[in-house]
Amino acid sequence: MNLINSSLTHAALLTAGTFALLTTGTAVAGNLKPLPDNVTFSEHVAPILFNNCTRCHRPGEAAPFALMNFDDAKKRSRQIAEITHKRIMPPWHAEAGHVEYANERRLTEDQIALLGAWHQQGAKPGDPAKTPALPKFPEGWQLGKPDLVLKMPEPFEVYAEGKDIYWNFVLPLNLPEDKWVRAIEFRPSARSVVHHALYYLDTSGDARKFDARDPKQGYNGMSRSNRQFESLGGWAVGGEALLLPQELAWHFPTNADFVIQTHFHPSGKVEYETSTVGIYFADKAPTRKFAMLQLPPLFGRLNGISIPAGATNYTVKDSFVTPVDLEAFSVSPHAHYLGKTFLLTATPPGGKTQTLLKIANWDFNWQEDCEFKNRIPLPKGTRLDAVITYDNSAENPNNPTSPPKKVKWGPMSTDEMAALTLSVIPARNEDIAALKKAKRERSIDLFIDRALEDTRNTERIQLMKATFDKNSDGKLDDEERPALRAFLETSGMLKGVTDGGF
Repeated sequence: MNLINSSLTHAALLTAGTFALLTTGTAVAGNLKPLPDNVTFSEHVAPILFNNCTRCHRPGEAAPFALMNFDDAKKRSRQIAEITHKRIMPPWHAEAGHVEYANERRLTEDQIALLGAWHQQGAKPGDPAKTPALPKFPEGWQLGKPDLVLKMPEPFEVYAEGKDIYWNFVLPLNLPEDKWVRAIEFRPSARSVVHHALYYLDTSGDARKFDARDPKQGYNGMSRSNRQFESLGGWAVGGEALLLPQELAWHFPTNADFVIQTHFHPSGKVEYETSTVGIYFADKAPTRKFAMLQLPPLFGRLNGISIPAGATNYTVKDSFVTPVDLEAFSVSPHAHYLGKTFLLTATPPGGKTQTLLKIANWDFNWQEDCEFKNRIPLPKGTRLDAVITYDNSAENPNNPTSPPKKVKWGPMSTDEMAALTLSVIPARNEDIAALKKAKRERSIDLFIDRALEDTRNTERIQLMKATFDKNSDGKLDDEERPALRAFLETSGMLKGVTDGGF
């Protein structure tokens, strides 16, 4: 866990009375186990911290201080007790009780009560001989030593103030032979200014050409989106690297370059970023194919996001019906500062709706990939529904603007985005084509819907209606859309809409 908000005000914490009631041995609520009269670091607290917190709270990791021994923990005993009780830490926002997640960072109620009791009883050390050994954590990397390490050749300067920066960095792979890859771990050096990073694989050599034309290292990421390259996912604030399932892998050919598109948000002082990337090879070629389903696609670009100042429950919705049998193995939410709640459900044909992810209190600083402990079957015809809400009021403590102002979709941190990205495996490898076709058609339909809603009523929109609205009802029905989709794909109007990785 990462106790980043170490300067939380007293008003943001529990009242002393409530805190004492929930952490004394005489007041145990619900089904909690009775608390020991003598809670010690060695017997009770160290196992909790070492197994749940020290992974991040150690030298070289993201947390601002260590939690590796009694002295580390004692001086922060009250903070640990209060913040774990409020479930601010460990950082995990997916609601329990729906599906199980393999990488869940959540303490049990009994563990939280023990941490509280330890503080209330004076944070006693206990018998040092009973303190468990620290786990053996990988040095410098979450996933252990990579098979290949890529590093920017020189630091990139991020100015102190101004607009957000999107910049692409080209890292040659120089592989002597084709490789299969199961994981990518991104390590930023200036974490305070790195908002997120997207990974791409370029086999065309174009990224090197773009880099050569720009006098700076890399090339501008606002003017070139990299959508012509293969998308390999990415990293966002609070994210941790995950291995793909055993039967999955990306193909890295010998002529490929690794491209990072990094989104920088200036921090108020000049920073220098030198990103490092660890590549983990697979032992063998994959036996299955996989894809990403993003609801809504393109991080909500086609949904007309426009959040009025003062709105407390602005809602973005999207749906997708699976065209083939699928299995889902992870889900990733994304929004910016105004994000409030996330909900993703799956309703199979004639079946009961299942919640795949529910977040009641979004935190921009912790954008976790939630890996399902057991894969979720999504039979053909399953309806996926995504609902994301936003709070653009003055009461939202995360609102970056005071007083609030209207916020629209955009690439800056102070703009907004919307996405729930589901990683899926088709039941049959040959079904990947049908899945990609359905995703593409969904994006085109959103484009059509946005165009028809355009109040400017341009000549282009009038032409679309006149040509393809065969029954002249002012709409484009399901039977009218295939012809319009085909026209749009050959017209060039969809540039940047359907050529992406989601």
